[in-house]
Amino acid sequence: MRVGKKNDLVIVAPLDGQVVPLEQVPDEVFAQKLVGDGLAIDPQGNVAVAPISGRLVRLFPGGHAFVVAVGSEDSEEEAAVIVHLGLDTVELAGDGFTLLAQEGEHVEAGTPVVGFDRARIEARGKSMLSPVVFSGSGVLTQRASGTVEAGQDVLFVVQRAL
Repeated sequence: MRVGKKNDLVIVAPLDGQVVPLEQVPDEVFAQKLVGDGLAIDPQGNVAVAPISGRLVRLFPGGHAFVVAVGSEDSEEEAAVIVHLGLDTVELAGDGFTLLAQEGEHVEAGTPVVGFDRARIEARGKSMLSPVVFSGSGVLTQRASGTVEAGQDVLFVVQRAL
């Protein structure tokens, strides 16, 4: 896969696993791209890492989701990547998740953010299919397929306006 141009944002896989088109996620908010465009990953590992270098602007207390932003918080240029670990996992109130980073800190792409016990979460009847969504101005120009390795493989590239 080609790496992005100078103004492109290269989003690395936050999870090890199988890439799934966002349209196939059984949650209308993600499948209809109401939050933003992206891909989902059916995880095989037990750690979610930062998909891009930036500020960890939101780390949900239960650990089921986090947001890493790049750009200035006072600017319209800010862009964010949202990682939602599983579907309907907010209902678990943190059971099965371990926070490995702190909200507000700067993280590098590949930094561990949340650990999770996939078997425990799935035993509670929750899917671990995890949407990874870009929120901001730009167009996804490249998308991974097959399997990806967390912190190593490019998941998608966002072409931003000059």
